[in-house]
Amino acid sequence: MAKIIDGKALAQKVKDELKVKVSEFEKENGRKIALAVILVGENPASKVYVNNKIKSTEYVGMKSLSFHLPESSTQEEVSDLVKTLASDSTVDGILVQLPLPKHLNENKILSLIPAEKDVDGFLAENVGNLMLGMPCTVACTPFGVLKMLKSEGVELSGKNAVVIGRSNIVGKPMAMLLLKENCTVTICHSKTSNLKEICSNADVLVAAIGRPKFVTADMVKDGAVVIDVGINRTENGLVGDVDFDAVKEKASLISPVPGGVGPMTIAMLLENTYLCATRKK
Repeated sequence: MAKIIDGKALAQKVKDELKVKVSEFEKENGRKIALAVILVGENPASKVYVNNKIKSTEYVGMKSLSFHLPESSTQEEVSDLVKTLASDSTVDGILVQLPLPKHLNENKILSLIPAEKDVDGFLAENVGNLMLGMPCTVACTPFGVLKMLKSEGVELSGKNAVVIGRSNIVGKPMAMLLLKENCTVTICHSKTSNLKEICSNADVLVAAIGRPKFVTADMVKDGAVVIDVGINRTENGLVGDVDFDAVKEKASLISPVPGGVGPMTIAMLLENTYLCATRKK
C-alpha cells in the first residue's frame, strides 16, 4: 500500500517559508514583491484559479495586482496592459490566465511578457534555458512535482522515469527536470506503441495526459513512485489520470487528486515570483 503525498500540507509549508523570505525582502528593499494577474472574460474555472492565486499571493505578504478585462477586450487592449506592466519596475511577475477568449492571439500576448517577469515559465527563453541547464523560471506544475519528489526523499539519480504527456506546460519541462536529476527519461504520448510495457518499467511515473483514470494498476511496477498531474471533471467529481484506488495498492508513493499536485502549482507560482524579484535586484 502506497504512502500518499499530502500536496496540500507541502504547499502550506512552502507558503509559510516564503512568508518569511518575502518579509525579509520587503525590509531590505523598502517595497513589496508584486504579482500582476490578468483575467480576460468570464471563464468560471479561470475565475476560481485567479481568486486562489490572489488569496495565496496576499497570504505570503506579496502585493496582488488584479486586472479583470471584459470578454470583448481587443488584442490591442490586452497587449497594451501587458506592455504597461512589463515596463513597470515595481511589478516583479506577470501572469496572463489561460485560456484567453478565442478571438485573442495567446502567443502574441504572452510574448510581450519579459522573460524575467514570466512567473509561469512558459516563454521560449525560459524553456530554452531549462533545456540548456541555464538559470531560468521553471513552469509551476513540473517545478511543484520535483519539489514533492524531493520532499519525500525520492532518490532520482539513475532511475527510470516515464512522463505520460508531451505538453509544453507539463510533459516537456517535467522530462527536462528529471533528466537534470540524472534520471533516464522516456516521454510517452497518444502515439506511443507498447505504452503499458514502457510504463511498467518506470521507477517514477508522472501522468499528465488529461484522461480520467487512464493509468491502471497493470501499467505500474511494484513499488513505483506515481505522480498524478491530471485534473478531470467527471460526474463523480474530480479525478486524476491515475486509477488511484487500484494503483495505490502497487505503488510505494502516490499523489492524490485533488490534494496532490494542484496546491503545489500555486505555491510554486509564488516561489517563482519571489525568485523573479530577487534576480532583479
